[in-house]
Amino acid sequence: MHCSSFFAPLFFKASIHFFDPSSQQEGMDIDKAIRDCDDRRLKTKYNNAIYVVKRALSLYSTEEVAFSFNGGKDSTVLLHILRAAFFLHKEEEGCSVDGLKEFPIRTIYFESPSAFPEINSFTYDMATNYGLLMDIIRTDFKSGLESLLKNRPVRAIFLGVRIGDPTAVGQEQFSPSSPGWPPFMRVNPILDWSYRDVWAFLLTCKVQYCSLYDQGYTSIGSIHDTLPNALLCINNSTGSKGKFRPAYLLSDGRSERAGRAKRFSPSVLNPTSNGASNVDLQKQSMLTASVIAVGDEILFGTVEDRLGLSLRRKVHSIGWSISHTSIVRNDIDSVAEEVELRRSSNEMVFIYGGVGPLFSDATLGGIAKAFGVRLAPDEEFEEYLRHLIGEHCTGDRNEMAQLPEGITELLHHEKLPVPLIKCHNVIVLTATNMAELDLQWDCLIELTRTGDLFPLLEPYKSKHLTTKLSDVEIAPSLAKLCLEFPDIHIGCYRESRSGPIIISLKSKNEERNELAAEGLSKKFQTGAFSEIELHSPEI
Repeated sequence: MHCSSFFAPLFFKASIHFFDPSSQQEGMDIDKAIRDCDDRRLKTKYNNAIYVVKRALSLYSTEEVAFSFNGGKDSTVLLHILRAAFFLHKEEEGCSVDGLKEFPIRTIYFESPSAFPEINSFTYDMATNYGLLMDIIRTDFKSGLESLLKNRPVRAIFLGVRIGDPTAVGQEQFSPSSPGWPPFMRVNPILDWSYRDVWAFLLTCKVQYCSLYDQGYTSIGSIHDTLPNALLCINNSTGSKGKFRPAYLLSDGRSERAGRAKRFSPSVLNPTSNGASNVDLQKQSMLTASVIAVGDEILFGTVEDRLGLSLRRKVHSIGWSISHTSIVRNDIDSVAEEVELRRSSNEMVFIYGGVGPLFSDATLGGIAKAFGVRLAPDEEFEEYLRHLIGEHCTGDRNEMAQLPEGITELLHHEKLPVPLIKCHNVIVLTATNMAELDLQWDCLIELTRTGDLFPLLEPYKSKHLTTKLSDVEIAPSLAKLCLEFPDIHIGCYRESRSGPIIISLKSKNEERNELAAEGLSKKFQTGAFSEIELHSPEI
């Protein structure tokens, strides 16, 4: 490979790879394999995709189109559809492609340091096997496109986007680029293809795909956010796990992205707490969450928010800190504003209330607005609702089954009649009472242990002291204690105006709590402080 003559730090062009003499025949073999198969659905999807590609090739010259390839299964499908469509298009025009030494549609590959090595290897194999003229970009997608389009007359880019992908929201088969992006036409030939359609094509045509898919990966992102799909895990006779069935054996394509969970650094997943030397590690393991309640009845004081108190305790019990708790009106704009603010400043957001068919149930609409997507019907969720409420529903089932499009993940658990809803780092709890909240939380924790939804950290340890000293007497010493033990949450309160002061010490390290308590006691006369056991009141 050698660097291209333009923007060498950002791009380099793969060396020219010559077609095998049978390459055109291979492209036509794809077409023949589909036409000879018995899968009527696949034939329809293929014919529609071929039409979209040929339409684009009629609207734009070969020099004005490009193909974005990422090594994944969807773009692999599109690669072969492009090849077949190109030869069919030239054949219809009466143009000969005999002696063609390179596939003329330029290929763009965004090479990332966080990509799987298998993805890179597969991509370069495809470039070699099919003579792809490849522009390799090592910057972010937007900057890379801007530089590319300045140096090439590209007006349209073929993308392997499918409905359900986060980037597919609002797109059609021909969609102009979004505002703020360099101008080009996004061409999506397989937009309406399902997970099943993709694998039907790859297996019917017997083409090579990335080896990661044979190791249980069903949707591949970066090495930081991609795991094998737990639904494909094989349990051996001893009950241990480790091997996975291939991706094409996933029975429910709606679980395609089940392995795309946010990974956290090892210091977060495995925090240690063995003394003062680990203060920095403890700080790194401080993940924060916000809790949002939706309901005018809570704001008006009509009902007591018992769920919020219990939820904050539950979040605290898994080692997370609550950075903010709020109550917002049953209003889409109010929910959207709060969710947008909290999701960007916290690792997780837990929201409850305002879910249902009533006019006042604005939670899902607010979440959709916060992420800039629309609400769209979800067939899977509607099926759950149909089994749950049957004909007794007084509202519109379709309305209840509308979820934020392209960002929603349904969290299934056998004990839950309806799956929990997760939109990126926002989890929606539908509990209306304490029993339901306990059940949903327990199921969520079980799913977290198996699916890596979010890390379960070292729980907080608490120590409580009480004293009859006055606020003024202990204030200077407490201020110094906060500086000496920055890893400990130090709080003071009274249960009554004339009662003793209670000092709370909370951290991930019990020994640190003991050291802080001893340090405070030494600043005063013996017996000035005594330890007490506090129990959470019943909710």
